[in-house]
Amino acid sequence: MKTAYDRYDAIVRAIPSHIKAEGDLEFAISTRIYDLMTQKGLSKSEFARAVGKRPCEITKWLSGQHNFTLSTLAMLSSFFGQPIITVG
Repeated sequence: MKTAYDRYDAIVRAIPSHIKAEGDLEFAISTRIYDLMTQKGLSKSEFARAVGKRPCEITKWLSGQHNFTLSTLAMLSSFFGQPIITVG
């Protein structure tokens, strides 16, 4: 008899590796932004005001489900004075 875990495991195994990699990258970027934001002692509202965005957009960024443009990543790197991502 199959359990819910077996079904879940089968679904996860069926996800293409590039989709898994995309999800990992999205969450890594959102975690990096959150870490840098908290290092500066900024709330979501303060951060939003500082970068000219609405707080709801910052919430989306931090959810790990936002598709960042290179322009936004460059702006954030400049704002924090540190890279958001590195390419090796």
